[in-house]
Amino acid sequence: MARYDDIEEFDPNLSGQGLRIGIAMSRFNIDVSEGLLGGCTAELKRLGVRAADMQIVTVPGALELPLVLQTMAQSERFDALVALGCVIRGETYHFEIVSNESARGITDVQLATGVPVANGVLTTEDDDQALARMVQKGGEAGQAAVEMANLQRFLKK
Repeated sequence: MARYDDIEEFDPNLSGQGLRIGIAMSRFNIDVSEGLLGGCTAELKRLGVRAADMQIVTVPGALELPLVLQTMAQSERFDALVALGCVIRGETYHFEIVSNESARGITDVQLATGVPVANGVLTTEDDDQALARMVQKGGEAGQAAVEMANLQRFLKK
């Protein structure tokens, strides 16, 4: 949907055919993480990413995601990555630290490596919010990974 007839504009490309997608999932709050994973992989398959072109790794918690994502990005085996996990507010300041630092680390990985990383880490007030959002958020993360991988390919031409 071009708004300017005289300027080239990249339309979002959601074709996952031929893309290699790495998924890093936190095992903390595992029920929600698995819901995120189900939504993500279903969306990736719907967009045309073959199961053989996906790889899933798990880590203990959200703070461990950036390191494994960095390793995956540096491997040059993936066109895009997805970070999945859930941080639920508790009674201490720990929620803010984990939420902020995992998000910062995920952003740092994509900026340092040039490999897109879709942030599918939910940060919610309670379990009910997490359960209500997990499948949709997982799907949105998968979709973002495909779109960004295609955009990066387009821009590097």
